[in-house]
Amino acid sequence: MMILIKCIVAFKNSLILFKILRIHIACIFELIALLSSLYLYKKIIEMKSIIISVFITFFSITLVFSQASERKFVSINNKQMAYKTFGLDERKANEPIVVFESGLGSGGGGYGSLFPFIQKKYPGIVYDRNGIGESEIDTSIKTDEDVIKRLHDLLAALKISPPYLLVGHSIGGPFIRLYASMYPNEVCGLFFIDPTDFMLTKDEDSKVKINTSSSTGYRELFEINLKNIINDSSTSEGFRNEAKRELNENSPEFFKRYKSLQPLKDIPVTVMISYNKHIEDYETKMNEKLKLGINLAPWWKELDELRIKHYAEMIKNNSNSQLILLPRYSHGIHQQDPKIVAKALNDTYEKCLASLKK
Repeated sequence: MMILIKCIVAFKNSLILFKILRIHIACIFELIALLSSLYLYKKIIEMKSIIISVFITFFSITLVFSQASERKFVSINNKQMAYKTFGLDERKANEPIVVFESGLGSGGGGYGSLFPFIQKKYPGIVYDRNGIGESEIDTSIKTDEDVIKRLHDLLAALKISPPYLLVGHSIGGPFIRLYASMYPNEVCGLFFIDPTDFMLTKDEDSKVKINTSSSTGYRELFEINLKNIINDSSTSEGFRNEAKRELNENSPEFFKRYKSLQPLKDIPVTVMISYNKHIEDYETKMNEKLKLGINLAPWWKELDELRIKHYAEMIKNNSNSQLILLPRYSHGIHQQDPKIVAKALNDTYEKCLASLKK
């Protein structure tokens, strides 16, 4: 009996030791990840391409999945494109599918933190634009319209039919708005995650400079950033090619192709905007290094107010739409707080379903 008791105690102690070891191992992995992130951040700071962080605080994350079998490729216009789908086998007829569009220089893997909260709820597809992540570069894509046409061709080649609920982060926001203009009958909803303000006018930008005693406006900085990416040999050829495209698209006029968009249909739209962000060290260093003369805190405050105003105006006639303001959040809202984004996306998806049944 005493031997049995000792065995039980030893077994319990082993379990406790295993749990402690498991916790310690997990902590070690977290520490390694943290140190790697800090090292990567330090290296990024040292690179000229740091300046793109004005519009993408979270840097390029390519479409690299945990299992190679999850990543698929298809040839579109003789160029290989990487993508990942989920929930397609369970998709019902005329059920919406969520299509993810990423920010500048970012692959679809940037949405990875969101997938555990959504991939069992509805079907979706995420992909890498040509030249980004695992997708082959294609220099024939010269305009934002070409980007949208390529996405349209990708969906057609994969036989993924509408309706689409489009999700766009950062510059992906303007892209999904353009898609809704080019293919309005295919889109059942739009979901913006801290989108770039493609509606910012020259006069508004000038007033921000005057009001904040700054020497550089957002539109000017947008162009400066793109030029520096193009001239930075440490960035990938695909990223530089994407920057060239956006520079051409925004010169001499900021988002010039977006001035004549088709009116937005009455579809569910959600816009999540982070504001009153913490001024990061890289922003201060960039401001000093490039001698931009930006009074950062009030400069961002006024630009955020304009962005909120513009997107509120954009959705004012749309039923079942919402503008979600998140103070002190980072630009990568879906990476910082995937649960809050997943909840809002689930809500928008349900609204899309309801609108299609009418």
